Amino acid sequence: MSYRHLAALLLGSTLIAGAASAQTVLRVVPEADLRVLDPVAVTVNLTRIHGVQIFESLFAWNDKFEPQPMMIESYSKAPDGLSYTFTLRPDLKFHDGSTVTTKDVIASLNRWMKRDAMGRRMAANGAVFEAKDDRVLSLTLKQNFAFVEFSLGSGVGQLPVIMREKEAMTDPNTPVTEAIGSGPWKFNKAEWAPGAKTVYDKFADYKPRTEPTNGLAGAKIVKVDRMEWVVLPDNTTAANALGRGEVDFMQSPSSDVFPLLKRMKDVTVDTPVLLDSQAWIRPNMLYPPFNNVKARQALALTVNQKEYLMAFIGDSDRFKECYAFFTCGGPFDTEVGSEPYRRPDMAKARQLLQESGYKGEKVYMLASSETQLSRATFPVVVEQMKAIGFNVEVMNFDWGAVIARWIKKDKPGEGGWNLFPAGSPGAVLFHPIGNFYVDLSCGGNNGAGWPCDEEGEKLRLQLLDATDPAERKQLLEAFHKRLWEYLPLIPAGQYESVSAWRTDRVQGVIKAPTLAYWNISKK
Repeated sequence: MSYRHLAALLLGSTLIAGAASAQTVLRVVPEADLRVLDPVAVTVNLTRIHGVQIFESLFAWNDKFEPQPMMIESYSKAPDGLSYTFTLRPDLKFHDGSTVTTKDVIASLNRWMKRDAMGRRMAANGAVFEAKDDRVLSLTLKQNFAFVEFSLGSGVGQLPVIMREKEAMTDPNTPVTEAIGSGPWKFNKAEWAPGAKTVYDKFADYKPRTEPTNGLAGAKIVKVDRMEWVVLPDNTTAANALGRGEVDFMQSPSSDVFPLLKRMKDVTVDTPVLLDSQAWIRPNMLYPPFNNVKARQALALTVNQKEYLMAFIGDSDRFKECYAFFTCGGPFDTEVGSEPYRRPDMAKARQLLQESGYKGEKVYMLASSETQLSRATFPVVVEQMKAIGFNVEVMNFDWGAVIARWIKKDKPGEGGWNLFPAGSPGAVLFHPIGNFYVDLSCGGNNGAGWPCDEEGEKLRLQLLDATDPAERKQLLEAFHKRLWEYLPLIPAGQYESVSAWRTDRVQGVIKAPTLAYWNISKK
């Protein structure tokens, strides 16, 4: 986008704000263009960030990833853990002015349980929600599930957000196009311009909780009138706009503009999310060649994490090698089983690829030059793959098209795909119940890539049910070893998730499992 285009956008925003009598506007450069509004249908990080602003859930994670009451006034749990009663807060309103009722909650959670890894596990344990009246609902389970509150407050995967009943009745595989929630920010659909700008207004009827702001929990107090996400794909243009004060916040500046940002007066570069992110390569296990484990092993043996992350980050102080499927430094951190894949072995990779039965068929890689991670890393992956004999074709789309294709099970080259190099926030990956990439359940209802490994899934469920710390550690290591054998995902290292903002104008940025834009004031 040209500076002239940016100036036109900002001028238009200023005129609108002026008409509304001197609104305070927070201008943000998002990491990509927002194309999907439904945080239940997809696991895209930008859609998740969008979702936590406008929707709420029964619980929410604090900065220790502990679930705290959010939309509920009170709840009780039976001693055997098989039944719960929840009472909604009396002052919950949707953005259209309608009252949130248990009908909305139940329809939303039933839809979520068909999409999310945590929700599907809850459903498998026999979860049934029932309305007692407009504010009181019950949950009954056939089998104990230790993560009820944790799952209902999840800030990752497909979010357990509460929509209006009529949107929540949408097929869970079809993204909802009406973004009407009950959160502190109200999506301004009339001014949404895909490819250019997304607008949010402060929801005047939102009633914050009285507890202190803490991660995604507590009081969500919006301290500005309006927020605009201005799409600027060129990071140098975006950084200069930040330096001139034309925008206030960059969600995810690329490494090549760090020196420029750090020279700027009144600009800070920091990490407002709680855990580092991880890079990965996701193979599609529905189709050849990656339905054969030897092809996945061959791919894993080409990965040089330092080379991969140096192409993306460029600054070795901001990344580290990490051979964990769960975030390094998190409570489930282990690298057991990764030993054969710590260093590239191209000769062995060629041998394994040949043994997989691969005959040079075209392999379709999803990529998007709109995101810095994809733009920087897919050439590295292509080079590594071609070196052992893969015939790779890159499908380089805009980010919205990538996401639309990623969730399709169509044959590669005919609407589908074979592999996708990308990354995820550490909060998505740190826990074996929330990390949808390691959901190995068969049936094709798990995350895009669709692994199926009954032995591995049995270990995952045993790990989730374990209560003894020693047993849990043993099961974690057994499961992690199995993950390195099956390879539903290929770890490519860990890196800091960094944002930049104007400290002379913006105060109150909080640390949370994902980016949150409440508690922020602007001079």
